[in-house]
Amino acid sequence: MFSGIIEEFATVVAITRDRENIDFTLTCSFTGELRIDQSVAHNGVCLTVVSIDDDRYVVTAMKETLERSNLGLLHVGDKVNVERSMLMNGRLDGHIVQGHVDQTARCIAKEDAQGSTYFTFEYDCDREQALRGYFTVDKGSVTVNGVSLTVCRPTTNTFQVAIIPYTMAHTNFQDINVGTVVNIEFDILGKYIARLQQL
Repeated sequence: MFSGIIEEFATVVAITRDRENIDFTLTCSFTGELRIDQSVAHNGVCLTVVSIDDDRYVVTAMKETLERSNLGLLHVGDKVNVERSMLMNGRLDGHIVQGHVDQTARCIAKEDAQGSTYFTFEYDCDREQALRGYFTVDKGSVTVNGVSLTVCRPTTNTFQVAIIPYTMAHTNFQDINVGTVVNIEFDILGKYIARLQQL
């Protein structure tokens, strides 16, 4: 489990395809603290560390993960938001994030808000998805590229978030522009409520 509070960037240094999987080799400041089998969220996707070599580590993304996320669009040199799993004795500064990305969304607007920046994202949505809790609500939580954010101005298939300068400087939101594809994870509480209503 994660909180959506990004620790830092990891930089992609190598990409290797193995049949329908992709192995990503990355480097970041806490590589030396990682261990094999540890879970680390990459742009919000929970991946397992499979090898470590000096300041580099490797994670593997399988076919379904690649189909649901933007990881398959990564190139060598790209910055990835990373967060290690929560400690049970820590504060939940963001919200409950599973690291199970639901789908991707595309940035359709980016506007200055006199210090902060508003980003608007559009995602595919149909009635079946909405019944499963794949939607956003005003002032609710959503995870974008692993970042815990508060929703504003939601519609059936769009939502907006406001990014403060600190978040812009310390996450890959600084690289998001109109047309950029991001990962989104809808609030798990909303999914459970939607499921209970069906039952």
